[in-house]
Amino acid sequence: MNYDGSDQSSPLFSDVDVIVKARLERVEMQMLDKLVEGLGHLGIVTTTNKALGEVMIQTTKHCWPDLKKAIEQMPFEIEFI
Repeated sequence: MNYDGSDQSSPLFSDVDVIVKARLERVEMQMLDKLVEGLGHLGIVTTTNKALGEVMIQTTKHCWPDLKKAIEQMPFEIEFI
């Protein structure tokens, strides 16, 4: 059970968010955000450490495979950590 009394093993939580951490060049962080935003809300990018180029990508387990493929085709290097 979670702190709110919910049971995440129930079908109600089958689309629970997935959090992916990644690192890329600082100058590319805004481009990643804009490109992901333009993909029809497959995910949300949040900067977690600007100095190190670290971001957090929030998505669902169903959207992540498509989002990952799209990110890997983007015109910059990204490392999933």
